[in-house]
Amino acid sequence: MINKLFKKILIVEDEPSLLKALEIKFIDEGFEVIKAVDGKQGLEMSLLEHPDIILLDIVMPIMDGMTMLKKLREDKWGKDAKVIILTNLSDAEKVAKAAEHNVFDFLVKTDWHISDVVEKVKERLGK
Repeated sequence: MINKLFKKILIVEDEPSLLKALEIKFIDEGFEVIKAVDGKQGLEMSLLEHPDIILLDIVMPIMDGMTMLKKLREDKWGKDAKVIILTNLSDAEKVAKAAEHNVFDFLVKTDWHISDVVEKVKERLGK
């Protein structure tokens, strides 16, 4: 049985080096990490694992992050899932679309260090 003292995070990111760096940092911080490399896999993992929070990239193969988010919000559990968008896009239109789907934060990768992302996740989880 998984110790619920550890918060479960799903990282949906198609860039291997960033995915690995985030995974290592969150494991070091005591999180249980689940990974997905595209929106389709991210949606499947979300609905199967029910993570405490989801870090979601937007531009990905197979299914982009906004489509994943829209489909996630159609699910009974997924409609209230905590999501932080982490992307290279700083497009105001994308920010507005994310806000329509109850996103907690929209972080542009170039503006943040990994430690900042960890702190934002902890803040959103009330840790």
